[in-house]
Amino acid sequence: MRLIYTFLFYLLIPIILLRLLWRGVRAPAYWQRWSERFGFFPKLPNQPCIWVHAVSMGEVQAAVPLIQALQVRFSKQSILVTTMTPTGSRRVREVFGDSVWHVYLPYDLPGSLARFLARTQPRLLILMETELWPNLLYACQQRTIPVILANARLSAGSAAGYQRIRGLVGKMLTGVSVVAAQTKVDAARFIDLGIPLTKIQVTGSIKFDSRLPANFSEQAVALRSQWGVNRAVWIAASTHEGEEEIVLDAFSNLKQTFCDLLLLLVPRHPERFNRVANLCRRQGFIVARRSKGDINVNTDIYLGDTMGELPLLYAACDVAFVGGSLVPIGGHNLLEPAAVGLPVIMGPHVFECAEICRQLLEAQAAKQVEDGVQLANIVKMYLNDTTYCQQTGENGRKFVRKNQGALVRLLKIIDLLMVNG
Repeated sequence: MRLIYTFLFYLLIPIILLRLLWRGVRAPAYWQRWSERFGFFPKLPNQPCIWVHAVSMGEVQAAVPLIQALQVRFSKQSILVTTMTPTGSRRVREVFGDSVWHVYLPYDLPGSLARFLARTQPRLLILMETELWPNLLYACQQRTIPVILANARLSAGSAAGYQRIRGLVGKMLTGVSVVAAQTKVDAARFIDLGIPLTKIQVTGSIKFDSRLPANFSEQAVALRSQWGVNRAVWIAASTHEGEEEIVLDAFSNLKQTFCDLLLLLVPRHPERFNRVANLCRRQGFIVARRSKGDINVNTDIYLGDTMGELPLLYAACDVAFVGGSLVPIGGHNLLEPAAVGLPVIMGPHVFECAEICRQLLEAQAAKQVEDGVQLANIVKMYLNDTTYCQQTGENGRKFVRKNQGALVRLLKIIDLLMVNG
């Protein structure tokens, strides 16, 4: 079945390249470094390496504390970080500079992977979340490279999809050495797919273990002072196409009660920054952009059009809505605003983070809404009751602290595989 998959993948290459060309119209970085996507790049001078794959920016951000820990724990070992998107690539460079090696992960083709592995010689592969590629796992298995699924999660929808190709998935998963699952629910779904119980450990989510800079609070206070300390500030972050319209309708509603309310709007994808700014202006709002630093007391909407600053932006706000949840994307990282003490609001579509959502609601650290009307009402409730707002935020902060420790558990697994590998 893997051979059929490979044959079909080869047939799809022209379409995949056309998609890169199309995506490059809005994000020109997609037009660059195509050779890496087929395994052509300079050989790593220091081999073997520890290899961490994080598909895009969200996974890279989650992997930051892990990579930093690996750099300390295995200081004489090269660290290779691969991504598949330009935003993920940019974040690797922003955080780590030249202290790690970085290339794009090649397409899941035997020849491309053979070239890649010959140039990198990894001792261990750490796949962030659930990035499963049949030829990649087979190639690692053939070369006896241990593979860890780290921070592994499996939504009900993804599990059902994998069940439909169980023959391919079952053989593919034999190449996985350890599944470090986020929750017991995720672990059960991996077991249903055929992963032996002996290969699964429930470690929790390493997103709980994200570390903030020593002067983080001071930075947040300084940033908030630029916006006006007496203004209420609501952040809508990681928003998607079709979601900004809902948020802007809710904001218009809120401005009738809170005339000086500032909305910090952070679209998920950089290629959409200009379009979202234009959308806001067309609706009559005065827009400033973080990249230009042109905010003033008359600004209605501050567009977060920079990368890697989201935790700081959260920390300078009062209430957070996390996007990808009012439209059927599945939701994004709910722990970032909770970690800095903000009440968290999410929409109904949270299938990619369902367990974290459930736990935050149970901890009275979040609210879930169905539409823009409810969104406006919940934000209004928090802004009208600062004591309740602060208590809800503190519940979230305590929840995050209580669930820390996944990174330590994951590092123990890595230690064992590095010794025995």
